[in-house]
Amino acid sequence: MPGLSRRALFAGSAAGATAAVLPTTPAAAKPRTKAVRGCASYRAAYHFTVPDQWKNDPQRPVWIDGEYHYYYLYNADYLDGVVGTAWRLATSTDLVSFTDRGIAVPKDTTVNGDVWSGSAVVDTGDTAGFGAGAVIVIVTMSPGGGTDHQEQFLYYSTDGGRTFTDHGTDPVLPNPGVADFRDPKVIRDEVDDRWVMALAERNKVGFYHSADLRSWTYAGGFVKDGIGTLECPDLFEITADDGTVKWVLGVSADGTGSGLPNTYAYWTGSFDGSAFTADAADPQWLDHGWDWYAAVTFEKRDRAGVLDDSARYALGWLNDWAYPNTTPTIDCDGFNGTDSIVREVTLKHASDGGYYLASQPVAALDAYVSRTVDLGDLTVDGTLLLDYRGTSYELTTEITWSEVTGAGAQLRRSPDGGRHIDAGVYGDYAFLNRRNTVNPDTSGDRQESHTPFDLSTGSVKLRILVDRTSVEMFVGDGRHTHSSEVFPYLVDDRLALFTIGGPAVFRNTVVREFTV
Repeated sequence: MPGLSRRALFAGSAAGATAAVLPTTPAAAKPRTKAVRGCASYRAAYHFTVPDQWKNDPQRPVWIDGEYHYYYLYNADYLDGVVGTAWRLATSTDLVSFTDRGIAVPKDTTVNGDVWSGSAVVDTGDTAGFGAGAVIVIVTMSPGGGTDHQEQFLYYSTDGGRTFTDHGTDPVLPNPGVADFRDPKVIRDEVDDRWVMALAERNKVGFYHSADLRSWTYAGGFVKDGIGTLECPDLFEITADDGTVKWVLGVSADGTGSGLPNTYAYWTGSFDGSAFTADAADPQWLDHGWDWYAAVTFEKRDRAGVLDDSARYALGWLNDWAYPNTTPTIDCDGFNGTDSIVREVTLKHASDGGYYLASQPVAALDAYVSRTVDLGDLTVDGTLLLDYRGTSYELTTEITWSEVTGAGAQLRRSPDGGRHIDAGVYGDYAFLNRRNTVNPDTSGDRQESHTPFDLSTGSVKLRILVDRTSVEMFVGDGRHTHSSEVFPYLVDDRLALFTIGGPAVFRNTVVREFTV
């Protein structure tokens, strides 16, 4: 959860917010107080979006009574310029289709103000004394606002996580006198019969223990400099594809000052309940695009609730604090807040002996396919404009070549070919480039994202999810992904394939559309 300098952005005042200028609404520079009838919608076709107003940080979903409970930070007063977030709830059985359940943890009902990021757990053993199966939320609040006095508070639910009551106005983890003391992530340590919290503390993730969720004791910490203020920590155990069990520590961090992403950094390693020992000093990154922030991972369970310890799910906020109020969804749709597709994350053993997380879109997305266009194998030498037209779809292909400099796809291409989003490989990197379409970055610094790639392999598999305001690209097995906001005009619905420096074959090329 961002601090004081960023909290002001929650207001979304008309004076501070901007939107991409749309051909159907040329005056779309300031948010209106409600959606406008008759103008073209930019709401995503198959990604989760807030029903109205504002959303930012996802909160880790929890499995309750046969469905995932997904909480997220929500501001019902965004268009009126009033600061502050609550926790809103949506439920889902498959993590593609969600049902809105309204506000679960309200804001401004105590002297401590609004609720920021935290985590929910199911207290099966009644350790907190609110009843077996009570849902407990540990959440950051900052009495008086700002980042200099953030503390952790407890809310509880006895109706299956639908509504919550505050446990008084005293913190369960008081501030020890430091700034940036937020975003508690709580997990259960069954071996030692206790709860463990990971807490973001500027350049450190602090670890705390509790027997009852009501009082916490400091146990240790993990320090990392050079990637900005650490936020939204994540801590979990996962079994790799070779059977090795690893701990993973993740944080949302801004590494742009060092030429690194501003998304989810993670380390594999070991954790003894008090100290995390990383396999390597430098983190890996779960996404390399410009807009996959405040991400969370959570347990993968089947419909019967059986846990799969070899995989997790993940989702992130498709936005960035460099330009949070810039979106074309304000005028026509009256909201600002879109999430990435939920991803399935697995841990893989690398050829160099290390381990890495790989991501792919959640398998349940296959159940929502409404149209399939099978283009087969296509030989391309230069640029090939396809007959397909669309604004929301998935493109999959395997590109093979003998000798090229680069190859990929032009997504959301304009009728005259002048505007497009480029995705593919070039030289020694894979890339996603939004420079040639409307996008939220006015600085020009956040336009093209890169990940390492070796052209000598002679092939690459690409899976690209395109929606009205986003592109998510999965390269190969998903070790490298790129997620970025894009705001193409709705008339920009063409699709082309390209090669540079030689021909290539785009094999098993398929376009799928989804109805959710």
